[in-house]
Amino acid sequence: MASRVGDDARLRFGSLGSGSKGNATLVSDGDTHVLVDCGFGLRQTERRLAGFGLHPRQLDALLVSHEHGDHIRGVGALARRYNLPVYLTPGTWRSGRLNDLPVRHWITPQARFAIKGLVIDPVTVPHDAREPVQFRIHARGRSLGVLTDLGYPSDHVVEAFAGCDALVLECNHDVRMLAEGPYPPRLKRRVGGNWGHLANIQASALLRGLGLDGLQRIVCSHLSEHNNRPELVVETLTPLLDGDASRLMVAAQDDSLAWQAIA
Repeated sequence: MASRVGDDARLRFGSLGSGSKGNATLVSDGDTHVLVDCGFGLRQTERRLAGFGLHPRQLDALLVSHEHGDHIRGVGALARRYNLPVYLTPGTWRSGRLNDLPVRHWITPQARFAIKGLVIDPVTVPHDAREPVQFRIHARGRSLGVLTDLGYPSDHVVEAFAGCDALVLECNHDVRMLAEGPYPPRLKRRVGGNWGHLANIQASALLRGLGLDGLQRIVCSHLSEHNNRPELVVETLTPLLDGDASRLMVAAQDDSLAWQAIA
């Protein structure tokens, strides 16, 4: 069972679930609690939050990275039900995929902002959405990178996320499984292209660029149910850690990943 909120004042995070059918990452410093994306329905989100000892009314904000359904499915319902502010880029809003929101705050990419005790850097990423961003979140002298949807590890992304203490990182597909899998050719090109999703080998290259010495936790996320397997991710990334996979975790679609505290 996840420890209850308020038990630990360190920067910490957990996954409500991650994959092609829904993504949501919870981040807290003990006093401020934000949900990065909400790709689950209202009841499912309430149930998963309860596993972290949180009621939705305790959330201070929702951060939206982009408008794809596996990241926004529950945003509108959750925000309206509990009168939660939503932070998103104007491009994400103009996609027309979000209904009325009670309170909107515009995100300007590369412009730092704060939500109570959390300081947030929104970072532009290469992905096939209107104005996508991912987030580097700072609190209590530590930083967490949430980097779940991008087509390739651009120099800009490497620079923006270097030096993080923990990272939620997309490991969407294995190149061979995607090539030999059931997707039609057009979808294969989209997923594997520069505006799609990170392959395991690209995630490995990104980690090498970021440097691993200071990374306490690496949570592999957004695994494709058709084109990847957790054991392939671990097999690809473990050599970067000198064979020690203790810092490596894989977020699942159907199960939450309990609080991970950053020392």
